[in-house]
Amino acid sequence: MSQTAMSELREFKQEQAVKDYITRSHARSQEYGVELGRIYSSKILRGEALREKMDENRELIETAMPFLQQLCDFVRGSGFFAILTDWEGCILDIQGDDEVLREAARLEMNPGAYMHERHIGTNAMGTALAEKIPVQVDGDEHYVTAYHRWTCSAAPIHDPKGRMIGTLDLTGRSHLVHSHTLGMVVAAVNAIEQMLTIRQANQKLELARNSISTIIDAITSGIFTVGPRGYIKTMNKTASEMLGYKPEEIRGLHIASVVDNWENIQQNLEKGINYMEEEIDANGKNGRIHCTFSTYPVEYRDGEHQGVVCVIKEARRLRKIAHKMAGSRAVYTFDKIVGRNQQFLKLIDYAHRVSDSPSTVLITGESGVGKEVFAQAIHNASDRRDEAFVAINCGALPRNLIESELFGYEDGAFTGAKRGGQMGKFEWADGGTLFLDEIGEMPYDMQTNLLRVLETGKLFRVGGNKEIDVDVRIIAATNKDLRTEVEKGNFRRDLYYRLNVVPLELMPLRERKDDISLLVDYFITVKSMKLGKNPVMLSRDQIRRLTDYHWPGNIRELENAVEQIINLNTCRLWEQDCQIISGDLETTPQGNEIECLEEMERRHIERVYQSYNGNVSLAAEALGIGRNTFYRKAKKYQIDCSKTKQ
Repeated sequence: MSQTAMSELREFKQEQAVKDYITRSHARSQEYGVELGRIYSSKILRGEALREKMDENRELIETAMPFLQQLCDFVRGSGFFAILTDWEGCILDIQGDDEVLREAARLEMNPGAYMHERHIGTNAMGTALAEKIPVQVDGDEHYVTAYHRWTCSAAPIHDPKGRMIGTLDLTGRSHLVHSHTLGMVVAAVNAIEQMLTIRQANQKLELARNSISTIIDAITSGIFTVGPRGYIKTMNKTASEMLGYKPEEIRGLHIASVVDNWENIQQNLEKGINYMEEEIDANGKNGRIHCTFSTYPVEYRDGEHQGVVCVIKEARRLRKIAHKMAGSRAVYTFDKIVGRNQQFLKLIDYAHRVSDSPSTVLITGESGVGKEVFAQAIHNASDRRDEAFVAINCGALPRNLIESELFGYEDGAFTGAKRGGQMGKFEWADGGTLFLDEIGEMPYDMQTNLLRVLETGKLFRVGGNKEIDVDVRIIAATNKDLRTEVEKGNFRRDLYYRLNVVPLELMPLRERKDDISLLVDYFITVKSMKLGKNPVMLSRDQIRRLTDYHWPGNIRELENAVEQIINLNTCRLWEQDCQIISGDLETTPQGNEIECLEEMERRHIERVYQSYNGNVSLAAEALGIGRNTFYRKAKKYQIDCSKTKQ
């Protein structure tokens, strides 16, 4: 077959195909009941409904707009206009020559008009949607007579998932029909679809970037990236807050202005030496920040470094997390302190009023009056309540360890030192409160070091040469008369005056006897719940006898006595073999009464010790006392602990 014949055959088949889809479209139009004389679309959106439709298709409109303008520019002055519809055939945008647009407007071909075959019969836009292919409709191929003046070329638009979301149409007067018009429309549609794909990819990239940014900002460590020339490129929210820089302020900021000795760090990084949790002082906008510093080089091709990711963690924040895990917190508050004695209530009010002051507090009083309870309550009423409360018993630490416990030590400071060194109690309490219990037992030579830290807020770790700033409020406590200790030469006079800024002397229990019944009720309730036993009921006479006792061990002794009463079912024992409470106290000498209490405590400790088969740790825990206290009482009562188990 000749080339001419083949060309004629292709044209015939193409014309036949056109006739086929026009024939199908006319049949549908007739089925829809579209009148031949119809001029306007039977469905036109206006007002709020049109605004909602435009909002629904905002992305399609924005993507297609430059291509509509390009089409119109190409055919400007030739009597054509371009139309964009959604998947239902609703006109979203129309652009072209003013004269032809006015003519289209007389037929209500405006945004909001539906060009679906159901509403206006056969037309390129509606038929392209129905047939799902590019189509050209010319002159009387339109179903309604009013459209015979037009020639229309339209192609469906698909989203990246292949769903049909609209059409693009180029319409002009019928005598201007040309086969190339449809080709231009198809080319524009292909460009729109590619742009939609690119736009979706960019949206996914933007979403991924925002997700990564959100994740990085949610990390509680400060993270910033440094380029190969040392300039900071990005910084997460935590780093920005730690260093005090706003996002726009990091542009052009060199890492050397934040991290000292950066040149040496960079040289080490080039040698493959990374930094991991190294302690440094970073230079923030508002001052220096003690933190840990880690580096993660960014590798490119062949292991070449193209910058580094730096991670900083504020030392105080790390300590705060560690405090929560280790339980370094105060649990008592002023509302948990039980009492109704007027003098005692004045003491509580006084302690409450000085809580917010940063001044050092010295709490004095006999053993067992609740000095640590008051210290914790003062901390919890202060503006440091969210920071650590660290307690250390100066009398319980061996003389050779107290310095390292208070001030910490560096790696290799002494034989047996922990690798990497260790922070002392002052650093652990940084930002919070340090409670120095039994301060009167502190060795004299250590008092000088303590005084220096209190006066300067700076310390050196054992074996270290780097000065460390600490912000700690000191609450000290003692059962000794420090004035007398000063006169004896056992306590430094200057340290005494440095500690005794806010003195707080707690009353012994014998001076607040009106609180004893209240405390007994409180301890019975608390101890019964803790021990899983039913609360005991005490008679008025039993309460009176408890009140008459002078309690040399104060509240701690009363608490232990109540626990013994609950454990030993004392309502029965009082009548059988114990003269602690049920004896005639009016005729029994006080010395005998004390001996009876001590005998009761001795038998109870011995019985608990034996029930745990000589395990001191378990026995002490069951009794609610420390191991050192257990040994002291065992020595006092001559309890044989020679077969002790740890």
